[in-house]
Amino acid sequence: MTTSELARLAPDVTADAAVEVIRRDGGVIIEGLFDTTTVEGLKKDLDPVLDAVETGHDEVFAGNRTKRAGALFARTRHMTTIALNPLYRGIARRILDQPIDVFCGEQPVSHPAGMHIGATMAIKIGPGQGPQPLHRDDSVWLWRHPTHQREARVQIMVAVSDFTADNGGTHVIPGSHLWDDERAPRRQEAVPTQMKAGSALIWLGSTYHGGGENTTAHDHRFGLSMAYDLAFLRPEENPFLTYTLAQIRSLPEEIQRALDWSMEHCLGWVEIGGQMSDPMDLLRCDDFTAIGAGLPGHD
Repeated sequence: MTTSELARLAPDVTADAAVEVIRRDGGVIIEGLFDTTTVEGLKKDLDPVLDAVETGHDEVFAGNRTKRAGALFARTRHMTTIALNPLYRGIARRILDQPIDVFCGEQPVSHPAGMHIGATMAIKIGPGQGPQPLHRDDSVWLWRHPTHQREARVQIMVAVSDFTADNGGTHVIPGSHLWDDERAPRRQEAVPTQMKAGSALIWLGSTYHGGGENTTAHDHRFGLSMAYDLAFLRPEENPFLTYTLAQIRSLPEEIQRALDWSMEHCLGWVEIGGQMSDPMDLLRCDDFTAIGAGLPGHD
C-alpha cells in the first residue's frame, strides 16, 4: 500500500529500514542528512559556478529559468561527502547490487551487479520557472515497468536551500514505481518535496518525478543531485571526458572506481601486457605511454 505523501525518516535510520519504505513508496525524505558545514561548503563552491552558466534554452524540460552544472567532483570537495554518505550508499547497494547465479562450466557462480555513479548535477530553479514534465529517469535505458527483476537507479537530491511547495521543490508521485508503462503520470497525483537545507530526497529511477513550479518572486530553489546506477549501464555523464586524469587521481579510490575506473566482471577492462587488467592499474602508472608501447600507433 502506498501513501499520498513521502515518508520522513531520521538520519540515524538503518539502510534496511529506509529500503523498506522506498520499495513501498518509491522514495523517502531523510531529514538533516548533511550538516551545516557541508551545505555551506556546497553553496560557496557552486554558487559561482551556477552564476556563470546560462539557463536552459527550452520551457519544457531543461527550463528557461533553471541553471544546471555537472562535473561536480571537480567543482566541490563536498561531492565526495554526498557520494560516500553511508546511508545513501547503503540504500543504493541494497537495491542495486543484487547478485545472480550464472554457470561457469558446471558450477553456478554468484555475480553481484555492481553500481557506479551515473550523473552529478547542481540545479537552481529560478522564480517564474514552470513545472518540469513528470518522468522516470530510467527511461534513458528504455527500462520496462514494473521492474520485477531489478531497479536501474537510486538517486539523491540534496537540499542546498530549503525546498518548498512554492519554490519548485521536486514533485514525486508516491507509488508510481509500481505502475506499468501504459499509465501516464498526472500532475494532480504528484506531491511537492518540502524539506530544510541539509535534508535529502532519495528515490528510484522508476518513480515519476519532476522539478516543481517556482511561483515565488525572489526565491531560488538550489538542489544537488547524483545517481548510483547499475554498473553495466552506460552513465548519463561521461566520466572520461568530464574529468582530467589529475582530477581523478585526487579522488578517493571508492570514487575513482565509481566513476568507472574499474573492472566489474569483465566489463571495463583495459589490456596491459596481454592481460585483461583493472583500469585502476593505469592510475597507478606514472606514464600512460608505457602502457601502450608496442600497440598499433605507438613507436
